[in-house]
Amino acid sequence: MSKRNTQQRRHLIVQMVQSQQEVSVDELATLFETSEVTIRKDLTALEESGFLLRKYGGAVKIPSEMMEEEFIEQLSIQKKMIAQAARDCIRDHNRIIIDSGSTTGALVKVLNQTGLVVMTNSLNLAAELTSLECEPTVLMTGGTWDSRSESFQGKVAEQVLRSYDFDQLFIGADGLDLARGTTTFNELVGLSQVMAEVSREVIVLIESQKIGRKMPNIELEWGKITKIITDNQLSFETKEQIEKMGVEVLIAK
Repeated sequence: MSKRNTQQRRHLIVQMVQSQQEVSVDELATLFETSEVTIRKDLTALEESGFLLRKYGGAVKIPSEMMEEEFIEQLSIQKKMIAQAARDCIRDHNRIIIDSGSTTGALVKVLNQTGLVVMTNSLNLAAELTSLECEPTVLMTGGTWDSRSESFQGKVAEQVLRSYDFDQLFIGADGLDLARGTTTFNELVGLSQVMAEVSREVIVLIESQKIGRKMPNIELEWGKITKIITDNQLSFETKEQIEKMGVEVLIAK
């Protein structure tokens, strides 16, 4: 399908989400006569642009203010700010894990330390890592491919991770429940938890507007999180509330 048709399809998907509140992958695949893999890629791209919110098996509507062009531009700036703050936490020769995701992907683009060993479960991030001038050693988890998250998951991936130990894990989140920890629509949370187990420091990269967003599944409880890096829109009260959980909060400037 041409780029133009892809844009048209995604525009129609946004219209459907706005009118119906919720859409499913199989419904969209049937309607547009395309594969579920293609629809999942559409939904991922639209979520990263701030047009909808992914959920298991489909997508749901998000507040209308998130459709504004200024908000989308600000979201991109926030990701870059968070990525740069995360990069500054990494030392030369560190052994790190970078989980799949758009915010963690922004971190890959700015890495410049020497002698890094980087493990990831994302094919896209692995490809970007291999093209960096700092030439990190790249490791992949392997495992079972999950088309929703576009990453490897499962028992094999968990076993590979347990064969190593790491200085830091950099991981994103769909939401953050101030009482419980990071949350997600995705039920596949086992690999994230193993990533945290094998890392001395667990650093969550998350935009401030996701903090307070509650999803059905807990990914990482507060006790497993070392640090949160977010943007400067986080309120002082919320920052204090997180710090009471024993978690350091770093505000990207």
